[in-house]
Amino acid sequence: MNEPSPNALSRRSLLIGTATGAALAAGGLHAAEPAAPCCAATVKTYRSADFYDADGTFLVDKAREAYYDMFRRFQYPISDKLQKEMWILDFGLNDFAHVGMAGIFWLNRQDYKYFGHEIYLLPGQMIPEHCHLATDKGAPKMESWQPRRGMIYTFGEGEPTPDLIGKIPASQREIVKSRCCTPLGIDEVGDLNRLTAWHFMVAGPEGALVTEYGTFHDMDGLRFSNPQAKL
Repeated sequence: MNEPSPNALSRRSLLIGTATGAALAAGGLHAAEPAAPCCAATVKTYRSADFYDADGTFLVDKAREAYYDMFRRFQYPISDKLQKEMWILDFGLNDFAHVGMAGIFWLNRQDYKYFGHEIYLLPGQMIPEHCHLATDKGAPKMESWQPRRGMIYTFGEGEPTPDLIGKIPASQREIVKSRCCTPLGIDEVGDLNRLTAWHFMVAGPEGALVTEYGTFHDMDGLRFSNPQAKL
């Protein structure tokens, strides 16, 4: 992979974001959409089948609209930048309602070794379990998470939390190594408990918008515990 410029996204994330932006550009981009009144919003539930066609192709536009619906419910502005640069992943697992995410890298500075990211999760949606290893470009990534809307269950290494294992989607429950769970509500902050530790998060029943703070993120250091998961 080519050396990124200091403010660049990873090549893979940039490609995903570019594809999203191109699709939106066909219909024109506008200023941030006004949020719908919260009292009129209801939490929508989804099946993974809602996001795939008969051939099993992931329907990114349907996924995007599901996130936009959640943003409106949370009164979170859908800015021009978000429309152009938000990326969406199902990680090749074909279970998007339960395992997947959207996000945007606000910045990723290799020169000063810091990173800013927003994570978007539909109700009950999980990011696949993963860890971050050192690469030629940087040390293992350290990170912290702060829910800004909704709540999350953060799973990491440590003493299992039996009462919350059921929050892990069934398709991933027997695969994951991380079984120590700490719930985080709005503006509570959780941290990775050690460098290179396995970890993941699951959104609560309303979905979640999460600010992530971290050190420089090199995609080449990302590893998934599920051998089928991919970017």
